[in-house]
Amino acid sequence: MKTSVSPVLGIILKGYPRISETFISNEILLLEKLGFKIHLFSMRHPREPFCHESVTKIKAKVDYLPESILAHLPKLLFHNILQIGKRPGEYVKTLKTALKRFLRTKKPATLKHVLQAGYLVDRLLPGSGVVHLHAHFAHSPTSVAMFSNRLCGIPFSFTAHAKDIFTSDQRQLREKILLARFVVTCTEYNRHYLRSFTNGDQRPIHRIYHGIDIHLFSDQKKEAGPSSPYQIFTVARMTRKKGLPTVYKALQHLRDKGFQIQHTLIGDGDDREEILSLIDQLGLKPITRWLGTQPHRVVLNHYRKADLFVLGCEVAPDGDRDGIPNVFLESMAMGVPIVSTKVSAIPELLDHEKTGLLVPPGEPEKMADAMSRLLTERPLRERIISQARDRVVRDFNNKTLITELAALYKKEGIMSSDSD
Repeated sequence: MKTSVSPVLGIILKGYPRISETFISNEILLLEKLGFKIHLFSMRHPREPFCHESVTKIKAKVDYLPESILAHLPKLLFHNILQIGKRPGEYVKTLKTALKRFLRTKKPATLKHVLQAGYLVDRLLPGSGVVHLHAHFAHSPTSVAMFSNRLCGIPFSFTAHAKDIFTSDQRQLREKILLARFVVTCTEYNRHYLRSFTNGDQRPIHRIYHGIDIHLFSDQKKEAGPSSPYQIFTVARMTRKKGLPTVYKALQHLRDKGFQIQHTLIGDGDDREEILSLIDQLGLKPITRWLGTQPHRVVLNHYRKADLFVLGCEVAPDGDRDGIPNVFLESMAMGVPIVSTKVSAIPELLDHEKTGLLVPPGEPEKMADAMSRLLTERPLRERIISQARDRVVRDFNNKTLITELAALYKKEGIMSSDSD
């Protein structure tokens, strides 16, 4: 009986698993359900003590690259020296690419990414069946994929998300786009941005929304009309681009207008102390609570209780900004209306007064007014809840969207086991 070995898709990740990247673990799981064989290469070990349920269902083998040069120098050098002997011409070509990139930005991480690529190509790829590498995030994972391609010729592609796009040097990013077989990004805003500096090159850049598991978020909040004290909910990393100071100043305005409110924040991040200090300064401690990072079941329970979801997204000083936060999709599917800001790709999802309310970033008074409307104007609230749910079901079902990504891989010869 004739048998054939299915080609394997290698996926390079910054870290695995990561609690904040359910969209990636969901994507991997859905690809496996379509029959794709996947091998994961992670640049970091997990940093959280728990993971989402979807991760436990993933069958892909996971290998971890050495995280740092100093701690892993002997094995990094060993496998790179072997590559120099096996592929001297390709290694010189790779070093020339690396030197050119280093001279542009002077970032020493370039050396680490070359060494990690040498380790990946020499130690992990042989015998793996990997015929294509796909990196999630356009910065370091794609650098490793690109240098691996320079070394051994395996084609690569990458998905560009948010911070990795807007805080990257455009020259570096353009080079990656031109060397990749194709690029995926999660919003039309991102796609236009990436296309804007490729100087007319027609390298394929595809917009594929992340989407969510509609079934998982089908347990909608039973809407009998919100009542005081109003439950206001935010899920966000505590970083500048999330606009949490605007949210808390808006909450202060609501409180001062006599609204009885209770706000819950789930998430953590580098700006934690700054945000907690602001809560104290604004006198909001009695009506706010911060729960840190929580598993998905806890987040779901808070969606069920929430009357309103609010997030004050803005462009950070370094250019970082959100695309379409997945928490918006979750909230809309759960029947919780949203107030946010007119930033980046958010208007692709939130159509003002149809699927949510949008205000300018950094304007807490206007945000407070919008929050007040969604808490007190019942016809507006009911219309937005209904239309928001319909929008997510129609355009952001991840089981439908994954077929678009699968088609790109199949075009590259990575056929799933259930393909014709």
